[in-house]
Amino acid sequence: MALSCKTLVASLTLLTMTGCTIIPGSHFEGIESGEQTKNLEQDLEKVNIQIIDSSLIYQQKQSRKKTKPPSSLDGLNVNNYEYILGVGDVLTIGVWDHPELTIPAAVQRTAEFDGFRVQADGTITYAYAPNIQAAGKTVQQVHNELVKRLSRVIEDPQVDIKVVGFRSQKAYVTGEVTKPGVYPVTEIPLTLIDALNQAGGLTENADWRTVTFTRGDKTEVIKLDDFYAHGDISQNRLLQHGDIVHVNRNDLQRVFVLGDVKKAGSVDVNRYGLNLAEALSNSGGLNENTADANGVFVLRKRNLETDGVIADVYQLHAKNVAALVLAEQFELQPHDIVYVTSAPLARWNRVISLLLPSISTVDAVNDVANTN
Repeated sequence: MALSCKTLVASLTLLTMTGCTIIPGSHFEGIESGEQTKNLEQDLEKVNIQIIDSSLIYQQKQSRKKTKPPSSLDGLNVNNYEYILGVGDVLTIGVWDHPELTIPAAVQRTAEFDGFRVQADGTITYAYAPNIQAAGKTVQQVHNELVKRLSRVIEDPQVDIKVVGFRSQKAYVTGEVTKPGVYPVTEIPLTLIDALNQAGGLTENADWRTVTFTRGDKTEVIKLDDFYAHGDISQNRLLQHGDIVHVNRNDLQRVFVLGDVKKAGSVDVNRYGLNLAEALSNSGGLNENTADANGVFVLRKRNLETDGVIADVYQLHAKNVAALVLAEQFELQPHDIVYVTSAPLARWNRVISLLLPSISTVDAVNDVANTN
């Protein structure tokens, strides 16, 4: 009867500890063997072990199941959004049926060039309406004040105000995007997702799973992958003046493949994900003569304080033909460790190979002694 998954993990760990006593100088000083065994048993009780089967794959797919494609404005309170004017913004102002109060359009001059700029003291000055406070006000509030002032000299003035230069407020997109830079906050709501799109999207080296969002002295991690892959609209943000969106590099997005494979090492997780079959393939596959096909494990770290377990351990019975399909569907996460154990006979042969040099040396000494 095959060993259970937990028994196999325990056996492998105990074998490793036994190997430490065989190899000179590799034991842990100050820790007795019995104490190591006791600690091992306690740790195993905090490991969540599961077999990679069809039910687990189904659960994994359900957790990743997409909802409707999210809009960049979903979940944000944009219905009542109004742009707040600031120093440097430029307005155009026109009064119907009073062309003398409207600056005529000129060839080779822009509306922004001819417009009314909010001055350093936060005011604008218009005919018959000097020093109107604009900074900190909405366009509608400035409009109402201007109508009130002009009503003193014009009967029922029809005033049109537009912002033609958004100069006072900006957000910053930095890091691994195609066009990092400064992006204006305008009368059209600018969300974090919009800003990333305006910046040309993420580069190949970008960490597409998370970005950092800084407002004032507070920085939070936005789970970008949850927004795109799972429709989690709570990850989006409506940007304000001074906000910083930073996209980190993808250096830490990798999986480690260890044990009895042809090429142990790390495998990068790209934005399309990485499954177990791909990770094993990129590592050259299992060593056919020595690897235990039933000993393919995926170790995933957990938070002991919050989750009550040290790690999740998933085992794949790769001797089963169906396991190849399961491996192709089992999605890995960054920092996962894929470990392939050796077959019991191969492990024993390796222990013997460690002992043989010592045995040969002893035999040689005995031969010399017998000769003398």
